[in-house]
Amino acid sequence: MTRSTTDEAAAPQLPSPKERRRLREAKSLSEEQVAAAVGVTRATVRSWETGRTSPRGRKRALYAKLIAPEPEALATTAPAAAAAAMTTPTPVPTAPDSVPESAAEPTPVPAAEPTSASTPAALPEAAPEAAPEVRAMTVATEATEADTDADRNTGTDAEAAAGERRPSPAEAFDELYTRTAPGLVRQAYLLTGRRALARESVERAFQLAWHRWPEVAVDRDPAGWVRAAAYEYAMSPWHRLRRAHRHPDAPPTEPGKQALFDALLDLPPAYRRTLLLYDGVGLDLPETAAETEASTPAAAGRLMTARAAVAERLPEVASAATPAEQSALLHDRLGGLARAEHVPVPRPARAVRTGSEDRARLWTRAAVAGVALLIAVTGLTLHTAPTHYEPPISPAERVGGVPPRGGPQKLTAQDLKLQKTLREQLAHGPERLIPQLR
Repeated sequence: MTRSTTDEAAAPQLPSPKERRRLREAKSLSEEQVAAAVGVTRATVRSWETGRTSPRGRKRALYAKLIAPEPEALATTAPAAAAAAMTTPTPVPTAPDSVPESAAEPTPVPAAEPTSASTPAALPEAAPEAAPEVRAMTVATEATEADTDADRNTGTDAEAAAGERRPSPAEAFDELYTRTAPGLVRQAYLLTGRRALARESVERAFQLAWHRWPEVAVDRDPAGWVRAAAYEYAMSPWHRLRRAHRHPDAPPTEPGKQALFDALLDLPPAYRRTLLLYDGVGLDLPETAAETEASTPAAAGRLMTARAAVAERLPEVASAATPAEQSALLHDRLGGLARAEHVPVPRPARAVRTGSEDRARLWTRAAVAGVALLIAVTGLTLHTAPTHYEPPISPAERVGGVPPRGGPQKLTAQDLKLQKTLREQLAHGPERLIPQLR
């Protein structure tokens, strides 16, 4: 039995997500206080209380101990918790609460999952300076955190009133789009430096998500799926051939933001993406490595190189005492840059869904038209092709050793001149003698 199996078996049992929130509120603890005590972010605590993810390892034990009921109230809260666990509907994975939940602690990505007992201890040693205790909040949440909290409270009340009703695919998609699209546009702007390309990337990513919604709906992190698709489209080198996206937009006028903007665009795309995912979005190092399709040591090396390049432009980042303070400072600077720039607002969710369906219909019709054209050309070829074999005519060749052909030959220039002279003399000469018989 491996260490991970033993730890899961020895991990304390947690109540239902709804009961976790009730126990936290019963102890008059806020999400920020629980996050600070466990060593995670507010988004992670919110994800635990909504049922999207669950704590693991040491954080699971700390969280269970923190929200555990008092001994005298244990006898009365246990039946209520059991009843709540039986009646609480299963949360829908297609409607995440907010953008920063993509930075929560989901189940490890299969590409970065350890396969032996010694591998988990080696991952943090590859990059100790990039430990995930940095405050992880997405850039989009800082710009719209008040609206997100209001929407979350409204959505919680609506879920309690609706009971077992599950949202339709269109409603779940619209919920995901409304909560994550504005933040993803800001992130794509930091990644590309082009406002129009950032909006186009996010809309194309959501169109692809709606086209593959059965796959995205059951994904453990739908917001992360869309984010990865938007990043891949935004970083495509083919955009350099487009005149509208050949050059980045004008940098900010403020010196500090302009220096950060220039430092980001000077980084290679892979390093820029790693820095944005770790210090901007707030993913931990294994998740960042998995999303960038790199090993954990490679992601740590890219992160350190990107930080060093940015620190050369920003003296306050270079003067940070610890890597954690440096990461927090970079997080604040990236959030300030994203909020200061007026990025375009994405189109409504219905327009994106309609655009995805129209695009799918267009490609379907194009495929049908191509097949019909191929069939027509094949039929025309079969109709006009010869039905029997006709051998080709051999080209002329010079043959040696054969005697010249007999009979009249071609007259030369001298012969032609003599012939002409004779004909002219016959016209003016003496009369021809006619023989007579005697």
